[in-house]
Amino acid sequence: MSDTLVTRPSRSVTEAIQTRRSVRDFLSDPVPEATVREILEIASRAASGGNLQPWKVNVLSGAARDEFVKTVAQRMKEMPFGEGPEYAIYPRDLGEPYRARRGKVAMDMYALVGVDRDDREARARQMGLNFSFFGAPVGIFISIDRAMGPPQYADLGIFLGNIMLLARERGLHTCAQEAWSLWGKSIREFTGIPEEDVVFCGIALGHANPDAPVNALRTERAPLEEFATFRS
Repeated sequence: MSDTLVTRPSRSVTEAIQTRRSVRDFLSDPVPEATVREILEIASRAASGGNLQPWKVNVLSGAARDEFVKTVAQRMKEMPFGEGPEYAIYPRDLGEPYRARRGKVAMDMYALVGVDRDDREARARQMGLNFSFFGAPVGIFISIDRAMGPPQYADLGIFLGNIMLLARERGLHTCAQEAWSLWGKSIREFTGIPEEDVVFCGIALGHANPDAPVNALRTERAPLEEFATFRS
């Protein structure tokens, strides 16, 4: 696939997968609530062990989305690194090849937006864009009961993947944002998510800005031979 951002609706599951990317600059064009409801309802057909359906969803748009973004922007002045993570996003001792992959995607992204690797202030500003949903008109929070374990988190991941592919089918783009787990307290206050739930991630949903340099980022994938073994 080309590095060119594709904004037209996807015509197949294969095309949706191939054209999906983490978009970090959105147009302000609104997304109808009916469209979001349809995406979530269909996404809920995700495979789920024991049919537990462990995912929980809160959607912010319009005035609610704007109010919450402003609230977090104010709190960032006192707490630039958030309120503390809900969970460890990456293992403490991240080994190879994972460490190199994580480092490369960061370097590639900062290069596209003209941020020097050693410019901590500029990198922090770029990171801070997460907390405006990168300008997307719809912000979605996904949470899960703390009592759940790895199998249910896998189910949640399938549900999350469905959302992103269904968005592409409708000409939309997304960015799944684990960074929002840094603001669990504020998210709970605003949405009413209970303490017994983990705020797993946010999702920015909207129309991708085709002119934004950062949206040219297309991350690499390992070749099949590197992660798959076939025996017959």
